[in-house]
Amino acid sequence: MLKPNGYEKAQVQGEWEFPVVGGHHMVIKHVVESETKTGKSMVIIHFDFAKNDRQPELFANEYKADIRPEKKWPRRGTQYVVVEDNEGNTSRAYKTFCTCFEKSNNTKISWDSNSEKWCAQFKNKLIGGAFGIVHSVYDGKEYAASELRWFVTDSEVDPEKVPKERELSESDKQQLYNASHKQDQGTNDWMNVPDNEEALPFN
Repeated sequence: MLKPNGYEKAQVQGEWEFPVVGGHHMVIKHVVESETKTGKSMVIIHFDFAKNDRQPELFANEYKADIRPEKKWPRRGTQYVVVEDNEGNTSRAYKTFCTCFEKSNNTKISWDSNSEKWCAQFKNKLIGGAFGIVHSVYDGKEYAASELRWFVTDSEVDPEKVPKERELSESDKQQLYNASHKQDQGTNDWMNVPDNEEALPFN
């Protein structure tokens, strides 16, 4: 990947604006360039908790315990990051990932038009993450789950800090309302789940 437009000026996410909990030391297992359904450039990042984390190799263990014929890396261990914002400049989420990667590994990203070569530089490198509770709607019901809210530098990981809980968005609330009024008709709203996750192994 080549350096996106406005990279130097893009801001970094998660400056601990709110009291945050759920810091984890992580290892990047696999990065791949992709596109969103609307054609925007995106990177898919598969990660696991590092051996020095309080829940070491959690997602690898979940993957090994998966008995489905076509098992995939756990969704909780996967992050989809859109590269550019609506104005065509580097997104905060992407700049955050890159900045935290560089600081965690005392390195600089090597920008390259060769996708395979560019992605390879992240493999088995360190990064940190802040996990928090996120509310969402699926199949007409509200769920709350712990998800990666943003990346942090590995040295800044604090297990006692948790991001502010993310409540339902207005569109999710409307979706929930619509689902509750459609049950008598036998229909349910549903949420799109990314269908382009990469399967292991990440050798």
